[in-house]
Amino acid sequence: MEQEYCPKNIEIYVQKYWKKNKTFHVDEDNTKEKYYCLPMLPYPSGKLHMGHVRNYTISDVIARYQRMLGKNVLQPIGWDAFGLPAEEAAIKNNTIPSSWTYNNIKYMKKQLELLGFSYDWDREITTCKPEYYKWEQWFFIQLYKKKLVYKKNSFVNWCPHDKTVLANEQVINGCCWRCQSTITVKKIPQWFIKIRYYAESLYKDLKKLKNWPEKVKNMQKNWIGRSKGFEIFFNIQNSNKKIKIFTTRIDTIMGVTYIAISPSHKFSIYLAKKNKILKTFVKKQENKKFSKEEIEQTKFQGINTNIFVIHPITTKKIPIWIANFVVNDYGFGAVMSVPGHNENDWHFAIKNNLKIKYVIKHSKDIKLVKKNFFPEKGKLINSGEFNQLNYDDATKKIKEKLSEKKNIKTKIVYKLQDWCISRQRYWGTPIPMATTKNGQIVPIPEKHLPVLLPEIKKNFNFLKYSSKNQLNYYTTQINNQTVTRETDTFDTFMESSWYYARYTCPHFKAGMIDPIASKYWLPVDQYIGGIEHAIMHLMYFRFYHKLLRDFKFVKFDEPVKNLICQGMVLSEAFYQIGKNNERNWIHKSNVYIKKNIKGEIIKVQDKMGKKVIYAGMIKMSKSKNNGIEPELIINNYGADTIRLFIMFAAPIESSLEWNESGLKGIYRFLTKLWKLSFNYIQIKHKYKNIDFHSLSNKQKKMYHVLHETIFKVSDDISRRKSFNTAIAKIMELVNILRKFQLENEEDKCVMKDSLISIVKMLYPFTPHLCFILWKYLNKNCFIDNEKWPVFQKNFLLNISDILVVQINGKKQFTIEIPDNLTKKEIFSYIQNSSLLKKKLENKNIKKTVYVPKKIINFVI
Repeated sequence: MEQEYCPKNIEIYVQKYWKKNKTFHVDEDNTKEKYYCLPMLPYPSGKLHMGHVRNYTISDVIARYQRMLGKNVLQPIGWDAFGLPAEEAAIKNNTIPSSWTYNNIKYMKKQLELLGFSYDWDREITTCKPEYYKWEQWFFIQLYKKKLVYKKNSFVNWCPHDKTVLANEQVINGCCWRCQSTITVKKIPQWFIKIRYYAESLYKDLKKLKNWPEKVKNMQKNWIGRSKGFEIFFNIQNSNKKIKIFTTRIDTIMGVTYIAISPSHKFSIYLAKKNKILKTFVKKQENKKFSKEEIEQTKFQGINTNIFVIHPITTKKIPIWIANFVVNDYGFGAVMSVPGHNENDWHFAIKNNLKIKYVIKHSKDIKLVKKNFFPEKGKLINSGEFNQLNYDDATKKIKEKLSEKKNIKTKIVYKLQDWCISRQRYWGTPIPMATTKNGQIVPIPEKHLPVLLPEIKKNFNFLKYSSKNQLNYYTTQINNQTVTRETDTFDTFMESSWYYARYTCPHFKAGMIDPIASKYWLPVDQYIGGIEHAIMHLMYFRFYHKLLRDFKFVKFDEPVKNLICQGMVLSEAFYQIGKNNERNWIHKSNVYIKKNIKGEIIKVQDKMGKKVIYAGMIKMSKSKNNGIEPELIINNYGADTIRLFIMFAAPIESSLEWNESGLKGIYRFLTKLWKLSFNYIQIKHKYKNIDFHSLSNKQKKMYHVLHETIFKVSDDISRRKSFNTAIAKIMELVNILRKFQLENEEDKCVMKDSLISIVKMLYPFTPHLCFILWKYLNKNCFIDNEKWPVFQKNFLLNISDILVVQINGKKQFTIEIPDNLTKKEIFSYIQNSSLLKKKLENKNIKKTVYVPKKIINFVI
C-alpha cells in the first residue's frame, strides 16, 4: 500500500478491475430480492455537466448500498440520442447528426467510467439505433389499430426558430422550452396519441405514488386539470342550435351576463363563413403570437356576434361573444360568463364594457365589491327564488330546476390535451405510416420495420426535411400500390417514455419487451432525475407505462415506486453588456473579484480592467459559461472526492452551491482516512475476536460510538435519504478514531473493527478508495460483494462513564458509572460506594454539584 493517497493511480486500477470482471453485470435471480435503481438517461450533448454528476452519483450511492444489503441490483445507463440539438450541431458544424451523436456518446461514456459508476454496461441503450426504435414504431402501429392514435389538421404551437411543432407541455410562458423563441399558432396535419383517454387514470393513480415528492404530484394534478362540474346548454334565439357549456359553479348561473365562445368553436367558424368582420377576427386569433408583449396587448379581446342565447331559467336574452380567453379544448370551448365572480369573465367584461351582476353576498362593503370580482362561495342574492340559499343548497335547488328541463348532466373535464407527437425535423424516429394516392392512411407492414432514416444526400436541407424529394424513401410500394411515406418524426419524448422497460431486456429480439425479464425487474424501485421533468417526461413516462400495461407487456399501474428529484448545481456567473445590449457571459477564471471583510463581492473586472457584472449563484450551464468541467476536477482531486463532495455539500433535494474550498476539504478528509489506515496496516499484530465485557472503558466507548454511527448512517441512507448527514456522521467517527491511542492488542482490534466499518459505510460514496483500503485491511479480499455493517444493540448499552468525585472541590477518587442510570440513580450509586462512605462518615452534605459524565462535588 502506498503511503500517500494518490487517487489517479488507484482509480484507474480499480476501474480496470471492474471492467475486466464485469463486476456489476446482473441477470434475473429468483433466489434474491431484486432492486432496480434508475437514473434518467442523459442526452449526449458532448460533455457531462455537474447536474449529470450529481444525478448519477446519487443513483450510484443508492445502487451500491442496496447491493451491500444483499439485493440483486440493476443499474443501467443509455443515451437519449435523437433530438433537435444534434441536428442543429450538424448544421452548424457541417456534419451529420449520427456522427456528432456517436462521437459525443463515446466521450461521455469515458467520463462516466472515470467517475466509477456501477452500471451494467451490457444493457446500454442508444435510442437512435434501429434495433431500439423498431419496437417503438411497431407499438405505434398497434396503438393505431386500437384507435388510440389519430392524425388531424390541428392548430399547433410552432417554433419559428427550430422549425417544428411543440407539445403544450413544451411551451413555457409563450416561448419554446429549448430556444426561448416566441411561439406562433399554425394549422398543419399532425399525429396525436390519446393521452386524454387516460387522464382519469393518470390523475387518480397519483395517490398510489406515496414515495413521490408532493411537489411533483401537485404539478401533474394541475397540468391534468381535472374539474368536476355540470354540462348545460343554452338555446340560441330563433334557432334550433344550442351552445353547450361546462361549469363547476351552477350556483352562479343567475349572474350570467354573456356567453363567451372560443374563436375555434364550431359556432364561431359557422358565423365567420357568413360575416367578414367575424371572419377577420377569428383568422387573426388563429395566427396569433405568444410573446409577453403581444399577450398583454391582445388579452381579453373579443367581438360581439349580435346573436343571443336564452337563459335556461330566467328565459332572458344573453349576448354571445367570441372571446380569445376561452380555450376550445377545455370543456366545450364555451363558458357561461359570470363577471361578478370569475376573474377572466370580469376582465373581459371590463375591457368590453359589459354588464356585471353580483349574485353572491359579500361581507365587505357593496361599494368595494362592485369594483372587483370575488370568487368565494356564500349566500345567493339577486337570484330570484334561490335568494338566501347557501352554496350547497343553491347548487342542489338549481340542479333540480335544470333537471326538470332535462338540461343538466354531471361532467368531468380535463385541461390535459392529447399528445402531439409529430415533429417536422430529420433526426428522430420516422413515423411508420403512409398515405395512398386516394388519401387513405395505412401503416407500414411489420415485415418492413424498422422504417430507417434516409441516408443524407449531398446538400441535404434539414430545414426543408418534409418537402418533396428531400428523402430517398419518399414513395414506396405496399401491397402493389405506390404510397407516400410520412416524413414527420416522433417527438423524442417517445423514446424516453419506455426505455426503462427495455433496459430489462435490451437484447430481446422476439418482441418489444421480454415478459419474464420485465416481470422480474419492474417496477423501478428508485428513479432519480431533476424536478424540471415533472410535467413533460414524467407525465408521458407514466402514460406510456399504462399503455404497455393494457397491452399486457408489464404489470402494475405505475412504472416507479420511489422518485428522487435532486436540486440544481449552482455556480457564480459573470457577464458584460455587449454592443447590442446582449449579455456576454465570462468564465470565473477570466475575472478578478474584490470582496469586503464579510466576504461579499464589491467589485468585479476582467483582465483588461473593464467592469464585469456579477449575476450571483445561478444554475451551471454552458450558455452562462459558469460550468465546471468534471474531468478537470477528477484529474486534480479524483473521482471519489467529487462524488463525496457532491453528496455532502447539500441535501439531495436542495440546490448545491459549488465551492472549491469545500472540495479541498473533502480531499483532506480522504487523505486523513488513507493515512490513518496506512498507519494501522503497518502495525504487525494478530487480530482476535474479543469479549466486549472484558474490554476497558475506553474500548467500550469506541465501540459505542462506532455502532451508534452505523445505526445513524444506515437510517440516514435507507429511510431518510439524508446522505449529507450520513457522511457528516462518518467524518465525526474518523476524527474520534484518529485520537484513539493504540496501547495494547485489544486497542488494535478495536481500530481494525472501526476501520472496516468505516470503509464499508463510505464504499457507496468513495468506491475506489474503499476498494484499495479493503484489499489491504483484509489481505487481498474485494469489497464489491461485502455486506453492509450491522449495528449491535449490546454495544449501545451499559457503557460506563468515569466520574471524578470531589469533596469541597478537591478530587478524592474516580468511579466507573453505568451509562444507562438516571441522575437520582447515579447519586445513590456513588453514595453507596465504600470509598465515599469513609470520606463522609459523620458529616452532613450541604450541597451536591453534578456535571454529567464528568464531575460530582459534595459540599460539606
